[in-house]
Order: sequence, then structure tokens, then C-alpha cells
Amino acid sequence: MSETVQLGLPLVQAAQAQKHVTVNEALLRLDALAQVTILSRTVTLPPLTATDGQVWSVPQGAVNAWEGRAGQLAIATGGGWVFATPRRGWQGFILDEHQSALFDGQSWRTGVVAMSENRAGSFFRITEFDHEIAAGQSSTPAVTIPAASMVFAVTARVVEPITGSLTTWQLGNPGAPDRFGAGLGTAAGSWARGLLSAPMSFYEPTPLLLSASGGSFAGGRVRFALHLHEVGIPAA
Repeated sequence: MSETVQLGLPLVQAAQAQKHVTVNEALLRLDALAQVTILSRTVTLPPLTATDGQVWSVPQGAVNAWEGRAGQLAIATGGGWVFATPRRGWQGFILDEHQSALFDGQSWRTGVVAMSENRAGSFFRITEFDHEIAAGQSSTPAVTIPAASMVFAVTARVVEPITGSLTTWQLGNPGAPDRFGAGLGTAAGSWARGLLSAPMSFYEPTPLLLSASGGSFAGGRVRFALHLHEVGIPAA
């Protein structure tokens, strides 16, 4: 046996010379994998410079030193790379997506609360985005509530003052303009906590709707977070 079963850490062999090389590589892998922080899973070109211990999940189509390594974790070390193959049940955090993830045996899945034998999953997600308000009586962000999702809340923070002739504003969706809040403030730092009394399912992509009260919008910027649940279908 030349390496451990779970993490693939190299083992020192009997009468091996330069044992420190093997031990140091094992420690490097352990340091990288014990609390897996994946910088990205979409980068196909290995970075020219990387700090020892940094980790990427290698996607399909990767080139150069990562060619043929799709699905593996690339760990930077000494100007080169060592690779680890994740196993079903490994957990980590994908840094550029700002989400925890679980490896289901084939891919990293974000927001997983539970997963079945055939990869049907229950997922809780927070989708955060900024919206620039244009002049008018109402404003609709480009990001929508996704289809087949159950929404628990929509929260918001005014990050740049909302200007115009309005006195307050409402947050909702078409047909229910105040579903997530009414009488909301316009100053920077004002917030909305649109917690629903019961979760609501949306079967089609649905936009949010900002409505001005007592006047109209001229500008401003609001940061939104959609708090929702999605379900996955079992694999064939």
C-alpha cells in the first residue's frame, strides 16, 4: 500500500531514502483537503503563479498541466501540481461562487441539505445581486426568482441612496407589489426583511418588482438576496 485510502496521502515505505519528501507531500495534501476551499471549478488554464496549497477543481476542457485531469482537484505545490480525486460525500467551499458544496460522486453540488442514493437533492440557496434603479414609477431587476423554487424570503439593503420624488418604496413581484415589504426607506443602509409567513412556490421565472410610493424613482442601488429552496430529480 503506497497511499492512504480516503485522501490518497503518500505513505513512507520501508528503508525509503529522503523520507521528508514523502512526509511533506502528505502534509501538503492534508492541509489542502482537510478544509477544502476550491478557488474555482470553471478555470481551464492552470494559473502561471499559485500559492502552495491553493486548490482548483479541474473542469472538462482543461489544458496544459491539467489536461486529462477533469474532475480532480489540482493542488499547487512548489511551482507545480499534485492531484487528488474527490470521493462521494466530500464537502468543501467554492470561493468564487461563495457557496458550500458536496461532491455527489460525479460533480460538486452547492447548497445541498440532503441527497439520495441516485443524486436527487434538496438544495437551499441564497442568490445575491445588486440592482441599479432607473428613473420611473417602478423598477425590475434582471435577476429573477428561478422556476420550480420555493421562496422563504427576499431581503434587501439600500447601498446607494434611492433618489427621486418618492417618499417610500415597496418590494414584491407582479400581481403582489408589496409581498416582501412596504413603506421601505430610501437612505443608504435602509433594509427590507421580506420573510413570508409561509413558503411560496414559483413555477416559472418570476421578476422582483420595486414600486415607488408618493412619487417616482430617479436612481439608486439596492442589494438583494433571494432565500429559496430547490429540489433535484433522481439520476437515470
